[in-house]
Amino acid sequence: MLYMIKAVLFDMDGILYDSEYYYMQGTVAQMRAYGYEGPSKNIYQIIGTTMQKTYEMLYDMLDGKVPIDVIRENNERYFNVEHPIHFKEIMFPGVPQALQQMKAMGLKLAVCSASSYDLIVTSLKEMEILEYFDFIESGENCKRSKPYPDIYLLAQEELQVHKEECLVYEDSTAGIQAGISAGIRTVARIDNRFYQDQSKADILVKDIHELTKLIRKENKYAGSN
Repeated sequence: MLYMIKAVLFDMDGILYDSEYYYMQGTVAQMRAYGYEGPSKNIYQIIGTTMQKTYEMLYDMLDGKVPIDVIRENNERYFNVEHPIHFKEIMFPGVPQALQQMKAMGLKLAVCSASSYDLIVTSLKEMEILEYFDFIESGENCKRSKPYPDIYLLAQEELQVHKEECLVYEDSTAGIQAGISAGIRTVARIDNRFYQDQSKADILVKDIHELTKLIRKENKYAGSN
């Protein structure tokens, strides 16, 4: 049975804007400065995790030779002061238009990101798309963050829709696993740059425009049966 799609649960980084490239480039540079000689793809595994988990993973990669507090302080200075990201400049093409189309279809939309709540709101405001979202949550406010399903189950409950009526839109290994573990069909935006395992995703799309077409097509079919 094909259900009408009534809600889309979005990740943020790598989904609404192309931040992963900048974050990975900067994080690799910092790790090299610490003396890390391992492959960059090991560092890419932080994608989709909370900042606390990120710092713990980087600490482990450095064999505990650099204190977590130092990693945190240097990271915050690098991205917040020395190399701040301008979110509107790296927003994927056509995101506002696609969100507008989804709202016109009557869909409920949520952002479920591992980033801090303040960063989520700040970036959505800068991109001028905050108004399209009915619910926003940070993995930092959940007992368990991605790859656990908690954040997506919370969004589904808050939006008052059944799992079968939702789609999760993700890009990272951790995020895709979170969606699958939540029992919600998970769509992945294809991205082969950072060694993320997208093989478990139910559907692969190239961008948000293809996602919008998919929803429109499925809802048209479901509505005719």
